[in-house]
Amino acid sequence: MRLLPSILFALAASTVHAGTLTVETVPITEWKAVYSRIEARDLVPARARIGGTVTELLVTEGDYVRSGQKIAAVRDDKLAFQVAAIDAQLAALQAQLDRAETELVRGQALVQRGVATAQRLDQLRTDVDVTRNQITATEAQRSVVLQQQVEGDVLAPLAGRVLTTPVTRGGVVMGGDAVATIGGGGFYLRLAVPERHAGALKQGAQIRITTDAGEVAGRLAKLYPQIENGRVIADVEAGALDTDFVDARVLVQLPIGERQAILIPAAAVEKRYGIDFVRAGSVEELNERAVVIGMRIERDGVLFAEVISGLAPGEMVDVP
Repeated sequence: MRLLPSILFALAASTVHAGTLTVETVPITEWKAVYSRIEARDLVPARARIGGTVTELLVTEGDYVRSGQKIAAVRDDKLAFQVAAIDAQLAALQAQLDRAETELVRGQALVQRGVATAQRLDQLRTDVDVTRNQITATEAQRSVVLQQQVEGDVLAPLAGRVLTTPVTRGGVVMGGDAVATIGGGGFYLRLAVPERHAGALKQGAQIRITTDAGEVAGRLAKLYPQIENGRVIADVEAGALDTDFVDARVLVQLPIGERQAILIPAAAVEKRYGIDFVRAGSVEELNERAVVIGMRIERDGVLFAEVISGLAPGEMVDVP
């Protein structure tokens, strides 16, 4: 039975150019206007991996970066001192190794002449092996410190736009502190709708977005099940978003249901002295009648006007 008004409305729309039509109620979409915010899909901080002083800050708010790009440098002077100390240890161990190898060669010669014992020779070999292992361990320790120096370079975790830089050149940071915040992965609209409209929201529904360039279409991409402060959180996808300012507020109209309304062709309405008139009545007689007009809706290329009062279903309306 719900199809009947739509069928009658379609038949009326096909004859709006001339003649009369029968007034019927038709369903129209009810829209709710709310404000949404432009947000980045991924919001990731670029963190310092070591503590130290910020010696370079290569980006500022609004810059675009690629994944892995160097955006800052953190230096810890103690690491250079540690490398110098390890180099000194390596030099001492190398000298100790040279001495142990010389002693081993001398011991082998003494054993061949029968002056030294095999036990002494085994001890000399052990000294050489221990010193070599100490050198290997010290070189690994040096590699760790060098890697810490390399990790002083702060890299962008993803491609996107720099939103905040909470540090300055010359500032001191600890390991794990955020040097910059990167927004990437595309942009979308996030909105909060009063929970009384939760039942009317459907994922995938088409919505209207009002921008400076005009009205664009969007899609309700995701509804979050948790209600926050009496509001339903939802994400909206739209292709033509102005992303110059993140967290900017944008007006959005959501479909929250349907209602029955009387629609007549806008050509049937004549305004005189600020009052809207239509010729309406029965088949036998049509008279001018004052009506109250609401919104105007375009359907199938024809502009219709909603009649709030002044007409009743079943009456005839003259369309010039």
